[in-house]
Amino acid sequence: MSKKEMKQEKQTAFHNIEPVYDENSRILILGSFPSVKSREGQFFYHHPQNRFWKILSALTGDEFLTDIEGKRELLLKNRIAVWDVIGSCKIHGSSDSSIEDVVPNDINRILETAPIEHIFTNGGKSYEMYRRYLLPLTKKEAVKLPSSSPANASWSLERLIEAWKIILE
Repeated sequence: MSKKEMKQEKQTAFHNIEPVYDENSRILILGSFPSVKSREGQFFYHHPQNRFWKILSALTGDEFLTDIEGKRELLLKNRIAVWDVIGSCKIHGSSDSSIEDVVPNDINRILETAPIEHIFTNGGKSYEMYRRYLLPLTKKEAVKLPSSSPANASWSLERLIEAWKIILE
């Protein structure tokens, strides 16, 4: 497929998942924009091949859960907030590399409620988008973690878990 064809197929997509956080959240993990599967399932990292939930289960020692309420509880119990940098954009499918016309989410709603101590981004695109759109507002540096996406096939689950250990420090 040519770049011209991909450009024609991009559609404006809107973030339809509420952030997960509460007044005890200390860690904020930001993705770029929800995948098609996540938007359909109405929750973060909903694609069965995404390794996000396996990583968090390994790091926290909590059972690997597949239901949304269990995942939400895992996050809150471990003082982890999750959301995405982008509120809407033009995108082809779930391809981060195709993202354009970005409108960022307002993460101040999280930062004003929760005493976030550390911000992490799940992959390079979320890091790039955070630095461009949100860092000037938050003045809080973020740490870039390797993406949990199945598209990041060069990273094994074990290697991802090792790299992600930093969120617990």
